[in-house]
Amino acid sequence: MANNKSAEKRIRTNERNRLQNLLYKSSVRTLTKKFLKDLEVYKESKTPEQKEKLTKMLGAVYSLIDKGTKRNVFHPNTAARKKAQLSASLKSV
Repeated sequence: MANNKSAEKRIRTNERNRLQNLLYKSSVRTLTKKFLKDLEVYKESKTPEQKEKLTKMLGAVYSLIDKGTKRNVFHPNTAARKKAQLSASLKSV
């Protein structure tokens, strides 16, 4: 365990940051999975409503990735790679 006050504070700070990072990372993974699932549905029957839903969902994922990058949860190149892969998956349909 910690031997001094500053080490105790670092433990508390690290735990707080770990939970915040976990929130961003899990949210991005969840939204990405939902996006890819809806993309598969869109491939089956291409309707304008589904296309609109996909573009809104893509914007939400982009927003969450950008917020995570701003708070140093994701490295900027990792965020760019994730966004490029999502965009490419939508364009390939």
